[in-house]
Amino acid sequence: MSKKTPASPKKLLHGVRPSRIIYPILFGLAVVIYMLTKEVDENTFSMIEFTWYSAFYLFLALIMMGIRDLGYIARLRILTERKFSWTKSFRIIMLWEFTSAVTPSAIGGTSVAILYLNKEGLKVGRSSAVVMSTSFLDELYFIIMFPLLILLLDVQQLFMINPEENSLWLNPLLYFALGGYFLKLVYLIVLTYGLFKNPRGLKWLLLWIFKLPVLRKWKHGANKAGSDIIESSKELRTKPFLFWFKAFMATFWSWTARYWVVNAMLLAFLFQGYELSEHIMIFARQLVMWIMMLVSPTPGGSGFSEWVFTKYLGDFLPTTGLAASMALIWRLISYYPYLFIGVYLLPRWIKKNF
Repeated sequence: MSKKTPASPKKLLHGVRPSRIIYPILFGLAVVIYMLTKEVDENTFSMIEFTWYSAFYLFLALIMMGIRDLGYIARLRILTERKFSWTKSFRIIMLWEFTSAVTPSAIGGTSVAILYLNKEGLKVGRSSAVVMSTSFLDELYFIIMFPLLILLLDVQQLFMINPEENSLWLNPLLYFALGGYFLKLVYLIVLTYGLFKNPRGLKWLLLWIFKLPVLRKWKHGANKAGSDIIESSKELRTKPFLFWFKAFMATFWSWTARYWVVNAMLLAFLFQGYELSEHIMIFARQLVMWIMMLVSPTPGGSGFSEWVFTKYLGDFLPTTGLAASMALIWRLISYYPYLFIGVYLLPRWIKKNF
C-alpha cells in the first residue's frame, strides 16, 4: 500500500469527525419543527390511516434506498476492476456517504473519499481516478436526465407551485434549479476536458483562476485538484466503452432508485390515487430538488432540503403540515441512516488505518 496520502489525514478527517452529525440534525429538525408548529392543526393527520398496505410501501421505500446503495457499491467495484470485495466496498461507500452528509452539498467529500480509497489499498493516482470517475458519472446522469424530463413533461407544472398566482419566471425555485444545473454543466464540461483531453491545460487554467485575490487562499487546493486530474487522466483515458457503460448503468439505477423513495412513501398512506403521469412528475421534481440542493450551504443540504420538499412536493399532499411530516420521514429514510452508520464505522476505520 502506498504510504503517501492525498493530503494531511488528520486535517481531512477533522472535518468529518462523528460529532459533526449534530449540525445537520439540528438544521433539519429546526426547519421541520418550525413548519409543523406553523401549519399543523387537529385535522392534519385525520386523512391518514396506517395499514399493512402502508407498511409494505414504507418497506419498499427502504428497498429503494438499498438498491441505491447497491448501485454505488457495484459501481465502485467496476471502477476499481474488482479490487475491493463487496464488504470493503460497502464500508467505503458508507464512509463516503457519511462524509457527504456532514459537509455542504457544494463541497462534498472528494478529498476524504480519495483518502478512504488510498488507505483501503489503492495508490493515490488510482484513488483520484476512481473519485473523479464517480463525480463525472453522477453529473452526467443529471445533465442527461434534466433536459429529457423538461422535454417530456409540462414545464409549467414542473416548476410552478401555484400557477394561478405566479409567473413561471418569477418563481425562485426555477432559478435555484437553473443555477444548480448550470454549475453542474460547467463542472462536467471542465472535468471531461481535463480527464480526457488536456489535463495539464486544465491544471494551468485552475492555477491561473486561483491567482485572483478573492480566490488566492484556495490556490493550494486548486493545485492539488489539478494534480489529481492529471493522475486520474492517465488511468481513465484508456478505458473501453463497455467499462464506462457498466459504470453509468450502475449510476443510473442508483440515482433512479433514490428518487422513487418519495413515490413509495406517498403510496404508503392515503395517496394511492396517483396516476403514472403524476408519479413521473414526482420523480422529476425530486431530480430538480437535488439540483437545487447543490447551492445549499448546510451540511448535506439539511434544513434547505426539508423546506424545498414542502414547497416543491407539497401540492401532491392535502396540507402543508402533512408535507412537513413527510419531509421528516423522507429524511429519516434517505439521510439520517448514513449519519449513524458513519458514526459507528468512522472511529473504527480510523483506529484500524492510523
